[in-house]
Amino acid sequence: MSGRQRTLFQTWGSKVSRSTGAPSCNSGTERPQSAGISRARFPAVGEAEGAAEVEPDSDDDVLLVAVYEAEKQLSVENGGFCTSAGALWIYPTNCPVRDYQLHIARTALFCNTLVCLPTGLGKTFIAAVVMYNFYRWFPSGKVVFMAPTKPLVTQQIEACYRVMGIPQSHMAEMTGSTQAFTRKEIWGDKRVLFLTPQVMVNDLSRGACPAAEIKCLVIDEAHKALGNYAYCQVVRELVKYTNHFRILALSATPGSDIKAVQQVITNLLIGQIELRSEDSPDILPYSHERRVEKLVVPLGEELAAIQKAYIQILEAFASSLIQRNVLMRKDIPNLTKYQIILARDQFRKNPSPNIVLWRLGSPGLKHIPNHV
Repeated sequence: MSGRQRTLFQTWGSKVSRSTGAPSCNSGTERPQSAGISRARFPAVGEAEGAAEVEPDSDDDVLLVAVYEAEKQLSVENGGFCTSAGALWIYPTNCPVRDYQLHIARTALFCNTLVCLPTGLGKTFIAAVVMYNFYRWFPSGKVVFMAPTKPLVTQQIEACYRVMGIPQSHMAEMTGSTQAFTRKEIWGDKRVLFLTPQVMVNDLSRGACPAAEIKCLVIDEAHKALGNYAYCQVVRELVKYTNHFRILALSATPGSDIKAVQQVITNLLIGQIELRSEDSPDILPYSHERRVEKLVVPLGEELAAIQKAYIQILEAFASSLIQRNVLMRKDIPNLTKYQIILARDQFRKNPSPNIVLWRLGSPGLKHIPNHV
């Protein structure tokens, strides 16, 4: 880059301080005296970035456009990586710097990471830092944030926009209600996408999503990445096109047991786990006592009618099972799926000799001994 080239933050008017120490990717960031942005120098790959602060020129806008167009033509062999931008990583210091967030963000830049933090301790902030740096490093790449529901998608795009310095014109939100042809246009025009995993699975299968251009994939509520859930499908599809992308998985509760956690780790190609609890020494200064207030909202007329119809259908099947002592719980409205599955498994292990089993077949019902 030319010595006259200004960074995006300089263009926006922010004061940028720059590390001048020996290059080291493990040294973290230097904290400037004033609020703004802290930069950490990576191993020397491009030392021609010019002075830390540059006086504004009349042709700055032209230079920005020219550099952006040049970066779009980066060599395919480089995977679209901009060596000049990649010499630094940026961490915001316009709000109090928390050491655990700084450490986790640095780790997540270099390794597929599962971040497990209690609710309210800044998982979205960490994701925003990682997303912004990949946005800088790969000027023509895509950054994707996936959340399991539409409300979460909307919530996260607003939260990330407050943290990141990415222009809003480069960001977009997509859900199932966004028409397919519109989503294809968005994939081509925007660089930072917020969407549900089902949408991405559909777009990958249709070829609308430019899989090879995705450089950073953030997965919210990562504990859902079990079995054939959409998160797992997305990762399996992406690796068919490219291995050059970073995965950042976020969860407050990584799993109910070790087996479930291991499935998440395997399905999301995780190489590093950053786990903190409310008792962790670096978390304690930021943990506060919470007061939980439970509010029970009554069902409206429409939902109450649906509930009544559902219970009538359930009673038609459950009553017969209760009479035969297959189901022990008689409170049908509060019967759960887990209780039904548990009763089924117990019956299979120890079926009652007084119950005759029937199987649907062709041309009619076939009797099956109860020991089958």
